[in-house]
Amino acid sequence: MNSNDPRTLSAHGVSKNFGEVQALREVSIDIPAGQSVSVMGPSGSGKSTLLHCLAGILMPDAGDVSLGDEPVSLSSDAARSRLRLERMGFVFQDGQLLPELPALENVALPLLLLGRPRAEAFGRAANWLERLGLGGLERRRPGQLSGGQAHRVAIARAMVGSPAVVLADEPTGALDQATGAEVMRVLTATAKGAGASLVVVTHDLTVARWCERHVEIVDGRVLTDVAAEAA
Repeated sequence: MNSNDPRTLSAHGVSKNFGEVQALREVSIDIPAGQSVSVMGPSGSGKSTLLHCLAGILMPDAGDVSLGDEPVSLSSDAARSRLRLERMGFVFQDGQLLPELPALENVALPLLLLGRPRAEAFGRAANWLERLGLGGLERRRPGQLSGGQAHRVAIARAMVGSPAVVLADEPTGALDQATGAEVMRVLTATAKGAGASLVVVTHDLTVARWCERHVEIVDGRVLTDVAAEAA
């Protein structure tokens, strides 16, 4: 795989400590455009720390993270924040939608924060809501949506900026099994269709099976890294 591709997310020799705890120990991983990867491991294994390092939310103590030729881990706070808005999408366990905003504005928010014209931001947001089967629900607030609908709104928000990579942290943790399966179907298909890579941190093997590649982390190290067919 070509780690110089502008849409390849790479970590090389990444280590991260929290006091005496070694959360990550020289982790290296390349995630090419369009590939879906599950990151699994027991509680405290370092999987969420890896996700946060890949996103530039946490800075590694050693090693580096890059998105194509952009040095995520060597950029300023402001540059990393802009990179996340411009080239990354996020889906969280509880959706993290703003409860006071209707679905349309929740989805448009990343574009508005980038200074895009309101008409463009709302037009693209409406298009994504329609694509994800939420046409007609644009004015509903998160509290007026089902769990599955709210997660679709979160997926639309993650995709509205045409990201190179989507990062999902336990995206189905708050959902029942059937709704969780539907969310994973939509999430993997949507990212794949847009040519974006997808990184899913999960403790649930059922969720991991939706991804094309499985990475297992134990005690801060990559224990296995296999294609789904070989898992």
